[in-house]
Amino acid sequence: MDYHFSKTVPMEFQAAVEKVTAELKARGFGILTQIDVRQTLKAKLDVDFRPYLILGACNPPFAYRALQAEDKIGTMLPCNVIVQQHADGTVEVSAVDPVASMAAVGNAELGAIADEVRSQLRAVVDAV
Repeated sequence: MDYHFSKTVPMEFQAAVEKVTAELKARGFGILTQIDVRQTLKAKLDVDFRPYLILGACNPPFAYRALQAEDKIGTMLPCNVIVQQHADGTVEVSAVDPVASMAAVGNAELGAIADEVRSQLRAVVDAV
């Protein structure tokens, strides 16, 4: 089972970030964290890296239901979505597959929630 779903998109990096953010918002997700991997690696290791942004996305109703079903599930939240630019200039959008990540928990109620979140995140990636 793959742990993510991805799509190469025909747009510039920043435009992809904006489109992903808008698609997440349209489906009730907010961005809790934003990690600019390129900037962080430059500051911490003085290395150059391609544009790579990790968006920590959260849909409060889904998160609340997941926390009610499994009190330690916060260790696996938020749902990460990445936008990265490869060396050849192509831009790719990827989202975690919550079904794959929640499978290890073995909680049927949580699995049902993960199915719903998967559907929403897949729709985000497909819409970009």
